[in-house]
Amino acid sequence: MTSLSKQILADILGVSKRNIEQRVKKGLLNPKIDKITGLEYFELDELYGRFPELEFFRETKLGYLENIEQCTKTHTALELFAGAGGLALGLEMAGFQTLLHNEIDKDACLTLRKNRPNWNVINDDIRNIDFGDFSGKVDLLSGGFPCQAFSYAGKKLGFEDIRGTLFFEFARAIKQIQPRVILAENVRGLSAHDSGRTLQTIKNIIDELGYKLIEPKILKAIFYRVPQKRERLFLVAVKKDLATEEEFFWPKKYPKIFTLNDALKSGELYNSDVPISGGQNYPKSKANIMQQVPEGGYWRDLPDKLQSEYMKGSYHLGGGKTGMARRLSWDEPSLTLTCAPAQKQTERCHPTETRPLTVREYARIQTFPDTWDFEGSLSSQYKQIGNAVPVNLGHAVATSLLHFLNSVKK
Repeated sequence: MTSLSKQILADILGVSKRNIEQRVKKGLLNPKIDKITGLEYFELDELYGRFPELEFFRETKLGYLENIEQCTKTHTALELFAGAGGLALGLEMAGFQTLLHNEIDKDACLTLRKNRPNWNVINDDIRNIDFGDFSGKVDLLSGGFPCQAFSYAGKKLGFEDIRGTLFFEFARAIKQIQPRVILAENVRGLSAHDSGRTLQTIKNIIDELGYKLIEPKILKAIFYRVPQKRERLFLVAVKKDLATEEEFFWPKKYPKIFTLNDALKSGELYNSDVPISGGQNYPKSKANIMQQVPEGGYWRDLPDKLQSEYMKGSYHLGGGKTGMARRLSWDEPSLTLTCAPAQKQTERCHPTETRPLTVREYARIQTFPDTWDFEGSLSSQYKQIGNAVPVNLGHAVATSLLHFLNSVKK
């Protein structure tokens, strides 16, 4: 990658596209214009030195891949809240031997069993499981405890929300199993929920259980071979008697940003175009409106009359609501996938066809292999994929954990 669009530069820096455009207006940034498309872009070489956030592009792809592939020792894992297998696949790719996968959703368990018949999949509420038999046998305990209680899209009640108490079930599993390392992931909103008090409570519990928590980190999936602007909060904790021996390092960034084009067409990520599969459709009235949204655009790109008609009462409210009537772009990473690509608040329309993304397109954006099948209804499959940890992101984090475990004494 030798050049960056305004949007991709904004994504890397963690600012809005408008922020970049304002810098251009002030003469702080000087874009070039593509003679064929007419679009503005920035030469990467001209941005080095000005933005330390871009230094990872100087790394070699070979160095990144060597970092991933050099861990060969086998370590055991146990995964809670496993979902449809995004993190589980990442752990498997890195070399972990997972002793048990626990998930309450029936369809997600059917997905895990269909793809990996040899896995020990327990379809049950975590509250019903005694983990005593695994005491002292697990190197890594992982899990993305349900995040509705902490998500900005939820009720924001944290530990007052009954779903928040599932973290305490996660803590119970830690106490019974006594793993060497803990990995937890959640929505980025957890870090700031209740002015940081929710996360502080989690930190206190982890400390009481005898673990040292590495400073939690929000990882952007676009930096780890994932063509999606997904951000997740990761927590890694190490048993205190191991924490003094070696330092844990978060995964290196891959020196390329992948786009929707990379996800759905043959190239570096996949060696073929995305397979044809089922997907949701728009009602005729909605399709007529979505047809007028340009690639990369959203409701504000519609004629004013249609904006008012489509947005109704929301038309007069403040805020961008950029997820509504949203059409993706071939030349950018996908927006964060949700559980339903056709809902009005979270639309993910194909860049050039007037329809929601299909199941296999969803799966590719989450970097699942084409051979990974999903069970259940169409809505359930979308939900499973939308809730998953992107496989390549899970792989990158798992590799860092393996490096750490390989470095500490048995």
